[in-house]
Amino acid sequence: MLDDFLVRAALAGIGVALAAGPLGAFVVWRRMAYFGDATSHAAILGVALALATDLPIGLGTLAVALAMAVTVAGLAGRGWAMDTTLGVFAHSALAFGLVAVSFLPAVRTDLSAWLFGDILAVSVTDLAFIWGGAAAVVALLAWRWSALLTTTINEDLASASGLDPSRERLVLTLALAVTVAVALKVVGALLISAMLIIPAAAARGMARNPEPMAILAALIGAGASLAGLGASLTFDTPAGPSIVAAAALAFAASAVLRRP
Repeated sequence: MLDDFLVRAALAGIGVALAAGPLGAFVVWRRMAYFGDATSHAAILGVALALATDLPIGLGTLAVALAMAVTVAGLAGRGWAMDTTLGVFAHSALAFGLVAVSFLPAVRTDLSAWLFGDILAVSVTDLAFIWGGAAAVVALLAWRWSALLTTTINEDLASASGLDPSRERLVLTLALAVTVAVALKVVGALLISAMLIIPAAAARGMARNPEPMAILAALIGAGASLAGLGASLTFDTPAGPSIVAAAALAFAASAVLRRP
């Protein structure tokens, strides 16, 4: 069955959605959208690093995304103005990544695959990496779910309960870096944050409690992946942007049907 490229693409999209949905809920609750942008844009620098050193793309992307996420989280803990800092980091990481890729002539013609995704070219190895990373993210979030929720609601309350807010931020940082690495092939560096934010934002309008919202976000992301793939095949549009467009339509529908 995995010899069929469309089946592999569908499984890849669902795998990314399973990780991005619950994590995206925390991104929305904590207002970390720009944090996600900075981490995802660093993925292009990770691609350049991996290709220059003959490392697996996923490993290079994960290393750079994790370095970026840890750096930004550390600066946030020191009281830096986050809007400005994240803006600088997000665009600088993308610019340096594009410059680095320009030194690798063989990659120039395929740059759009890393910027906007190439889900239709997912291999069995890519699929194993995506689902392995998604499983790790889901397991990590499930393990720290209660602590993460408490810290998200109120860090002082979390500290009074014996929790370390900085440790929970590190958990989210690690989960975000892994998600960026596994989603790069599916939607590309420029659209990863959209898959974190849009399904979660759509679920927010239809769920009253955190757990249903996280599950619904994953389902919306999976549905958008399948719908986007179908639209891509039907109308010959780019698959990654089509997936994000389908998620955006789901958000629009949720806004119309939102409970008062």
